[in-house]
Amino acid sequence: MDTFIFSAIEFGVIFLFGCVGEILTEKSGHLNLGIPGIMCVGAAGGCFGAGIYLNATANPIGFVTILLAILFAMLFSGALAGIYAVLTVSLRSNQNVTGLAVTIFGVGFSSYFINNVVLVGETGTLLSAAGLNFFKAYLPFADNLGWFGKIFLGQGFLTYFGIFIAVAAAILLRRTKIGLNLRAIGESPATADAVGINVTAYKYVFVILGGAIAGLGGLTYVMEYMGGIVGATVADTVEGIGWLSIALVIFTLWKPDFAILGSIVFGALYIISSYVSLFFPNASFTFAQLKLFPLIPYVVTIIVLIFTSIRGKKENQPPASLGLSYFREER
Repeated sequence: MDTFIFSAIEFGVIFLFGCVGEILTEKSGHLNLGIPGIMCVGAAGGCFGAGIYLNATANPIGFVTILLAILFAMLFSGALAGIYAVLTVSLRSNQNVTGLAVTIFGVGFSSYFINNVVLVGETGTLLSAAGLNFFKAYLPFADNLGWFGKIFLGQGFLTYFGIFIAVAAAILLRRTKIGLNLRAIGESPATADAVGINVTAYKYVFVILGGAIAGLGGLTYVMEYMGGIVGATVADTVEGIGWLSIALVIFTLWKPDFAILGSIVFGALYIISSYVSLFFPNASFTFAQLKLFPLIPYVVTIIVLIFTSIRGKKENQPPASLGLSYFREER
């Protein structure tokens, strides 16, 4: 059971990055269905940045490797989110169509980039070593604290970084003027514009920032969960995780702090097929039946969506202007 909970947290933080990034984006009134592609690009960019450093030195420093991977992941994913922002904020293109196009591009680009640029020479071996030695490294005294140390103190750096970002995002949205302005834009950009808030600037900043944060989810999957093993089909896997990250936004009712627990639940549901013997020791499942378990988060999300729609509480609903382009001339 300890191993299952540990893996649920470790896998859940991948969802957490994508979910928090999408929450910040949606709070600005933009539904970015390009998150799956952006997460793929983040994985490719992070591996590329870490690979450059690992190939350049014989004695890499763990902190520097992690820092460069994070910076490049955010740079690549933020750049793709920036393209989405230009198309939907300035050119006012349809957000759904643009997001789907971004996902298609991101998955294809990442697959090509990883296979033809990142995995060149000894980079794959170096990334694998860095994943095990740096990204999966944990506090040295965790082993002395039994199950508590293993589950809560034995995680890699990116897990705690993801939780920190989620808490920071929650404080930003609820306790700061910037967060108040952002929520106002999401509800009514015309009203926010009328009181002097720079709607365009806020939209650009939080669409790009949300994309950059989401990109860290792809990096976390490759370097922390997979231990730096960069497979040829990593983009396809991250894409599926990206769609679930968008579903998690609904499950957590657009609240970043709720996303911490929600991501662990989604992580547990996603990997439960690998631990089916733990919960159903006497049951026998076929391969096709085991493949049904990863679909559970989608079903749970639909149930939550129906329940919140029936209750109709304002705080549990998406931003009123979500998915709608803002034309200042129509104000």
